Amino acid sequence: MQRTENVVMNSFSWKIAGAAGDGILNAGLMLARMCLRAGMVVFASAEYPSLIRGGHNHLDVHVSEQQIHSHTQNLTILVAMNRESVEKHASKIVEGGAIIYDPDETVVGNGDVRDDVRLCPVPLMKLATQCGGKIMRNVVAMGATLALLDADIELFNNVLRQNFGAKKGQDVVAKNIDAARLGYEHIKKATAPFPYRLEARKVKSRIFLSGNEAISIGAIKAGCKFFAAYPMTPASSVLHVMAANEKNFNMVVKHTEDEIAAINMVVGAAHAGVRAMTSTSGGGFALMCEGFGLAAQTETPIVVVEAQRPGPATGMATHSGQGDLRFMLHASTDEFPRIVVAPGDVSECYYTTIDVFNLAEKYQLPAIIMTDKFLGESFHSVEEFSSHARIERGALLSDDEIANTSDYRRYKITESGVSPRALPGQKGGEYTASSYEHTEEGMECELESVRVAMHDKRFRKMESLSREVVHPSLVGDANTDITFISWGSPKGPIKDAMALLKKAGVSSNYYQVLYLSPFPNKQIADVIASAKLSVVVENNKTSLLSGLIREQTGLAIEHHILKYDGRPFWPEEIAHQAAKIMQQHKAAKTVR
Repeated sequence: MQRTENVVMNSFSWKIAGAAGDGILNAGLMLARMCLRAGMVVFASAEYPSLIRGGHNHLDVHVSEQQIHSHTQNLTILVAMNRESVEKHASKIVEGGAIIYDPDETVVGNGDVRDDVRLCPVPLMKLATQCGGKIMRNVVAMGATLALLDADIELFNNVLRQNFGAKKGQDVVAKNIDAARLGYEHIKKATAPFPYRLEARKVKSRIFLSGNEAISIGAIKAGCKFFAAYPMTPASSVLHVMAANEKNFNMVVKHTEDEIAAINMVVGAAHAGVRAMTSTSGGGFALMCEGFGLAAQTETPIVVVEAQRPGPATGMATHSGQGDLRFMLHASTDEFPRIVVAPGDVSECYYTTIDVFNLAEKYQLPAIIMTDKFLGESFHSVEEFSSHARIERGALLSDDEIANTSDYRRYKITESGVSPRALPGQKGGEYTASSYEHTEEGMECELESVRVAMHDKRFRKMESLSREVVHPSLVGDANTDITFISWGSPKGPIKDAMALLKKAGVSSNYYQVLYLSPFPNKQIADVIASAKLSVVVENNKTSLLSGLIREQTGLAIEHHILKYDGRPFWPEEIAHQAAKIMQQHKAAKTVR
């Protein structure tokens, strides 16, 4: 293919769509890794139904030389593995974009696609049968994609060698390379030059992983030695990563019979002195509530990863949402202090997990890391993580320290609320640990004075914790048209929306609430006070963060951008709705 004028270099969005079993996820991630090796910034996210087979699956890969933080609503290339994929996604393709499809399997008629979208028919099935059968259709489509982008196919061949070489052998690698070549050659012969290109740049030191993978790696780096969980989407991949690394890092990983067993095992392991974690979704955490309260009563430091999905009940098992905020802040009986943190991107998933293990142990509190399907299962290319990790185990006593203690009291009343902690088996460190209210020695007691003293002691931890936690700073200039306030996974779409608004002449900044408990009261109040127009962005119907802000600060935020259809935000819709809110706000001020 010859070059064309007005070429868009190294900036495109690609989607592969089809049924389960079409190799959607594998193909998409291979393309993403190839683009990473070409020096690009890459973001990939998938959507799939809660079915073992069938249903509609698709994966998006957003690629750019510039920094990007999320997916995009605008689609450059669609690989449609069936007719349904054309019907669902053809309207999203940008002017000058393309559809790769198999004309023998999928009929694309007049009116199915706009005139400004290029049709690229490729006999995927026929070419795949030359290299191993139907299973190769996705690789043929990859080759066609690379030809359309005028990319170096050898970059993709290297990914195929790495992906299949060790497990499947050279024969499988050769068949995959042949399949990609056939798709590549077909497009080269039959298709005119395409205005979007992928050209390799100097490779930067980046890694490509999901939020759940980053949390798992962070837990391992923090010294987690016991992990127990029952698989529940979208938290299941945390269990998979931990299990895959069990022997490499000398951990114990248990696939338990249910979530009740998982959290009770984690409480027991942490009580015995090892750093312990579990992961689940909202429905699983509902079963964990009693065990979570046990950790609070016994002041046992555990970490729970809670991956949100739409509810109530089973809800939408394989989709994304942010409806569990109040649940995590108030779960289990009565009131007690806890750490609740919501990382917003892959890097934060790693570093925040390490911090949470330290804080949980230092303050002897249960801790929750909140994520969701979008953050947990999306993949992003990020800077390599630091190899350094500070480990702080708090008031954990050594054998010598206990030997020099004449009157050891596990739940000693202290000014900070944190008591000296002995482990089972340490001589002189014996105490009773149960689910009952107790004295300083751990003996069950229901006296009014003891109850008040112990409850006050536990809550005093939050005073010190609030001073220690570092909350994020405002992103962007101080004096802007719009101030976004959010938590968790909307961080990426908001940052990309800010770039879109800037191009449209609208200035914006962003405050991320990383720690929901302890809550950044003063910081939030200062941000709102200095903002011209505050807008809360979150994936739920009732703006749970807005309610929490009002509860904690007394300040009401009038404007919200909310989405609760089970899908994450597109940057484009945030930018569009924010601009609309700003216009309405200005009009209202004029009327007044």
